[in-house]
Amino acid sequence: MPKAYWIARVDIRDPEGYKDYVEAARLAFDRFGAKFLARGGASDAVEGPGRGRNVIIEFASLKTAQDCYHSPEYQHAASIRQRYADGEIVLVEGVDN
Repeated sequence: MPKAYWIARVDIRDPEGYKDYVEAARLAFDRFGAKFLARGGASDAVEGPGRGRNVIIEFASLKTAQDCYHSPEYQHAASIRQRYADGEIVLVEGVDN
């Protein structure tokens, strides 16, 4: 079964408030075995509009990634994030090698 990834692109409007999201989201990420591969490091938007923060999170499967996103823990965190940041999240199934 291929792994899956959350790809998130975010512009943070309120860095102090965003810390509440990070703390709340940790509950869901821990529960579903999330592994952060990229988390807001340096980036280069070579095509299209970029965002200030880019995050890639690995999960055991697409189902696990979906379950994490739709979990009560993450939906609570998302409601906090949406107060302090704008962005997109896409869940992507990886290649089964």
